[in-house]
Amino acid sequence: MEKQQFYYDNQIVKKFLYATIVFGVVGMVVGLLLAFMFLFPNLTDGISWLSFGRLRPLHTNAVIFAFVGNALFAGIYYSLQRLLKARMFSDFLSNFNFWGWQLIIVAAAVTLPLGYTSSKEYAELEWPIDIAIALVWVAFGVNMIGTIIKRRERHLYVAIWFYIATFVTVAVLHIFNSLALPVGFLKSYSVYAGVQDALVQWWYGHNAVAFFLTTPFLGLMYYFIPKATNRPVYSYKLSIIHFWSLIFLYIWAGPHHLLYTALPDWAQNLGVVFSIMLIAPSWGGMINGLLTLRGVWDKVREDAVLKFFVVAITGYGMATFEGPMLSLKNVNAIAHFTDWIIAHVHVGALAWNGFMAFGMIYWLIPRMTKSKLYSEKLANFHFWIATLGIVLYALPLYVAGFTQASMWKQFNPDGSLVYGNFLETVTQIMPMYWMRAIGGTLYVAGMLVLVYNIIKTVKAGQPVTDELAEAPALQKISEGRLKGEDFHPWLERKPIQLTILATVAILIGGIIQIVPTLLVKSNIPTITSVKPYTPLELEGRDLYIREGCVGCHSQMVRPFRSEVERYGEYAKAGEFVYDHPFLWGSKRTGPDLLRVGGKYSDNWHFNHMYNPQSTSPGSIMPAYQWLTKNKLEISDIQGKMSAMKTLGVPYTDTDIANALKSIQEQSLKIEKNLYTDPDFVKSYENSKKAALAKGEEFVPMNEREIIAMIAYLQRLGTDIKVKEVVQLNR
Repeated sequence: MEKQQFYYDNQIVKKFLYATIVFGVVGMVVGLLLAFMFLFPNLTDGISWLSFGRLRPLHTNAVIFAFVGNALFAGIYYSLQRLLKARMFSDFLSNFNFWGWQLIIVAAAVTLPLGYTSSKEYAELEWPIDIAIALVWVAFGVNMIGTIIKRRERHLYVAIWFYIATFVTVAVLHIFNSLALPVGFLKSYSVYAGVQDALVQWWYGHNAVAFFLTTPFLGLMYYFIPKATNRPVYSYKLSIIHFWSLIFLYIWAGPHHLLYTALPDWAQNLGVVFSIMLIAPSWGGMINGLLTLRGVWDKVREDAVLKFFVVAITGYGMATFEGPMLSLKNVNAIAHFTDWIIAHVHVGALAWNGFMAFGMIYWLIPRMTKSKLYSEKLANFHFWIATLGIVLYALPLYVAGFTQASMWKQFNPDGSLVYGNFLETVTQIMPMYWMRAIGGTLYVAGMLVLVYNIIKTVKAGQPVTDELAEAPALQKISEGRLKGEDFHPWLERKPIQLTILATVAILIGGIIQIVPTLLVKSNIPTITSVKPYTPLELEGRDLYIREGCVGCHSQMVRPFRSEVERYGEYAKAGEFVYDHPFLWGSKRTGPDLLRVGGKYSDNWHFNHMYNPQSTSPGSIMPAYQWLTKNKLEISDIQGKMSAMKTLGVPYTDTDIANALKSIQEQSLKIEKNLYTDPDFVKSYENSKKAALAKGEEFVPMNEREIIAMIAYLQRLGTDIKVKEVVQLNR
């Protein structure tokens, strides 16, 4: 049979690999800075774009979409061409994928620190960037499918199944979760509200972990581990079971992030059931990967690449066992909102994604530069220091999580909370935060070792060039199943049918969970006393979102005795019907704020935002002094209210027309309350005199951002009657 010559596109692989390394360093350094901000909360004092609340989403986006995203593209572009015996379908689409993705990353790096965020976890980027993500992702998918269609290899290897499922599912998740109504170039409101928004977000959030951080890396596992060991995958049948059961079950598990919340019980329980079932396919994949290494364990002792792969698969197994366990309601009641969750997430990110990426980089770069790795010893050193870093990062946070949960739930014999002051928990776990910072430092140090090792390897090697290959053209055979051919081998040579079946598998769970919550009104009962936010409160809520307050404070009181005693009446679904987006949060670095309205004076909130330690000694909350100085921008408030009205919030035309007047009236009341503090009066008057003496513009207090923030905080939880509690959470 006559063979055809062609060239594999190595240039695109090189670009993605280098981007992986660069953004890996950036994302991890930002994460390390955040770890030290727990220890030194005013480390970036006064610099709004370097505040914790704004940098946290930058860190998560940089690690997930810049580091891991570039790594999965690099691995897919390399392996797909060789598995299909074909160059990528379009060099233009390959480069559009690369440059488009890097521009999206840069856009995120600019907008997030500036406070342009939707606040939805792992989906914080605003609507123009969301559209760009969709376009670039579709370009990647078209390029992949086009390559599959023009392939020279009939059989679609298991890795390609995972790549196809990744493309289809991420597209569906991203589009549905990102649906929003724009009110400006970089401002929008989610089309979903409250409970509905929470369900759609965690349907996306959990499955972003599943189909961006897991399925593509499982595909890379099925390619690179056999290549690195020169052995076939342990079990073909197990890979079939692994693939189909994983993509079908994973999509149902999102509600386990919302246990004991205002989400309907039936949705919570579905999430629990399918999360438990996920153990089987997840561990099936782990076993398939580890047993592929059978017979080469002696080589593992010397080969850093195999070491990284072994620990990566082990980390995947640990995380995918722990995830279902955390979805059990009795375990979730302890772990949720604590640092246990942070530890769990980072075991997956640092070990599974990080180590798979490192192993792949160390394996690919020497082959693409036709050289040997500069230093195997340095690669092994990287492995050990990064492994130690993971241990020192995760273990203290597990201890911190257990400590938090225990202290939050303890009662005295008289029925009062033992630790009524939230800060008692914070001060107790500070040693764990120190160890976390040390572990993170070691992990980043390992990444810098990789950078040095790769630079030296590239310099010593040859320039990366496209690789000549040859293979016979694909011959046409019968469209039907061949004699004696089982269904799945037939499916493996039918990419369209495989894609359709994978799409059906992932849509079933999403439709059954999402549609009833969106369309059946009885699932989200309303409360008559719950009213829309005033214009000033709406502006304050947008500031709360801008500053990333949701990253440290929840707004979801669960129906536990300890939480009701500490915060007030547990949350009801009807309280959130006007919340676009929802702000339930995932972590309590500070206390829950759902019932904070009216608990403190306006002066307390002013002082707390200006200098948290002045009102709460020992607090690790950073200062937000710019809020007390910046002028509140209210020119688009009517546009915001009109958008909310379009989304179903019952603002009248009169409400919208009188928005500016309403803001003035409410802000003057808050300013009047601030004047009850002599220290405030003295400071305010002195600053006014100083500004006027210098000829500078002076912003009246009632026009500053802090007034809107106070208005919003004082509104929280006041729409329904709640049990009066002693509030000591500062």
